[in-house]
Amino acid sequence: MKSLINSDSILSPIPALKIKPQIVFQKPSFRLLTTTKNGGLSIKAVLYSATLDDELGLSESHIRNPAISTTYRNPKFRRPNQTVLEAQTKVCTGPTQTKPLNEEQAFKVLDTILRSVKGELKDEEKVSDAQLGAFFAAMTIRVNTFPEPTQWSEGERKAINHYWPQLVRVLPPDIIFLADPEGSIMGVGSSIGPQFVGNGTSEMRLAGALREVLAGGHLGYEEVQGVLKDVLPLRLEDTLSANVSESLLSAFLIGQRMNRETDRELKAYCLAFDDELGPTPVADVKSLTHYGEPYDGNTRYFRSTLFVAAVRSCYGESCLLHGVDWMPPKGGITEEQMLKFMGANTHLSPLHAKKLLEDDNIGFAYVSQREAHPSIYSLIGLREHIKKRPPLATTEKVQQLVRAYGKEAIVAGFYHGGYEESLLMLMRRRGVHAGLVVKGEEGALSMTTRLRSPNASKGLPVNYCSGFRSPKVTPAYAIDGVSRETFNIEVNAKDYGFEPTDTPRTDRSVARNIELGLAALRGEKGPAYDRIVLNAGMVDHLLGCDGAEDISTAMGRAREAIDSGRALDRLLNYIKISNKVAY
Repeated sequence: MKSLINSDSILSPIPALKIKPQIVFQKPSFRLLTTTKNGGLSIKAVLYSATLDDELGLSESHIRNPAISTTYRNPKFRRPNQTVLEAQTKVCTGPTQTKPLNEEQAFKVLDTILRSVKGELKDEEKVSDAQLGAFFAAMTIRVNTFPEPTQWSEGERKAINHYWPQLVRVLPPDIIFLADPEGSIMGVGSSIGPQFVGNGTSEMRLAGALREVLAGGHLGYEEVQGVLKDVLPLRLEDTLSANVSESLLSAFLIGQRMNRETDRELKAYCLAFDDELGPTPVADVKSLTHYGEPYDGNTRYFRSTLFVAAVRSCYGESCLLHGVDWMPPKGGITEEQMLKFMGANTHLSPLHAKKLLEDDNIGFAYVSQREAHPSIYSLIGLREHIKKRPPLATTEKVQQLVRAYGKEAIVAGFYHGGYEESLLMLMRRRGVHAGLVVKGEEGALSMTTRLRSPNASKGLPVNYCSGFRSPKVTPAYAIDGVSRETFNIEVNAKDYGFEPTDTPRTDRSVARNIELGLAALRGEKGPAYDRIVLNAGMVDHLLGCDGAEDISTAMGRAREAIDSGRALDRLLNYIKISNKVAY
């Protein structure tokens, strides 16, 4: 299969991935090729796809396809037990979202756990310590604090009564502690839970904090930060040197989310590792927007933020993106996957990003959590076994990996109602001039031009935006010179001249997302082009950026940045220069 965006002449190819049949067969690889024809810049994007050859002796399990988001998962991560993971989806969540297990489900889960602990399940069938911790912590919190409809079902109680006398004889002390911390839940008296204190200073601190969490309580700012700094980075590959057990840490992370974190707890997560690599670099730019996309990516729809950043950088609105290569639970398309697939360097430090932000021919940059916050990045494997999103899924979106001498703004996506206020609170804590939360498609940042479906889910609609910005004139009553205008709006793209269109599907295809974005930056009109213009212009306007007071003017300059070829130039420049800046 060969897919062409343009068929112009070819110059300066970026090397494609090499095939190593004896280890991994990679398909397809991707090349960006810049051409000059009649004095203008154009691009050619070619997807090279090889056909499986029976002579290679390769099965599908050996194939890693860099064009699909799921293949960016670290193959060193052990997969969780699927039976227990499915149960975690139902019970490791909030007091109104939890779905109690029925009798058949509960018996199946506890039987799986018993057989695993007794050593009857091997490899990926084995239930991990992290899964045991998350599951039993969730069961304890539910019975202790949740409303009656989401407490234990009759089927769950029957299963517990049947299996617990056997489990209590084979489970390790830390799991018994999580399942029955006071020895009063399971109906079989045991002193293990009440007497459990953990091993070593770090685990003792964590166990003490967990007693409060398992009872539905909350922790102070210093207490949360103390736990996080004690236990991270996590060394999953060397359990003998780990500071704490995975079961206790997973219980802590999911327990705090189930209890719905307080502002001070979220602040602790958000700021805990700001100084992990030393002082934050400061870029000499007049305006810098930090983009906080959900780290677990998009699985269905076109993800536009990378291309929006290239557009906004054309008129002085510098943009810093951050994220990861792959993140559970969705494991969808991320900016890092797209940049890596196109040949950009995705191992840049914040200091390298500062240089790219200051480059007059680029003006945007991407930093991986792996490079900026390695301690938090070390949790990715554990997070897959927790299944549901921990507090970090909210706070990692509100980061300032590079500061600016000029104005700063933060934009973040959200899905679940209520967290928009938490995100805005964290943005204010960061001290930025403007903050914006967007309920885009899939909880991402991309506002859509499609009409709202009459069957849309309850709650805030897609394209809902809320935020704050600095007024053009600071009122005399502003305390310490700080004043903010607040706003909320449901953006209807049709009001701004966009024809309603369905959002392009990508369905985990990194290559397809890139193809759509590059075609749009080449000036090809259509749904992807409209979404890039809408998201660039609307963000400029809502953040109060210079020259964007009038929405039509803001949209117009975004279109000009694309139609002139300047946005595409900047993306191509980024791919090229990012590979040189680190050397």
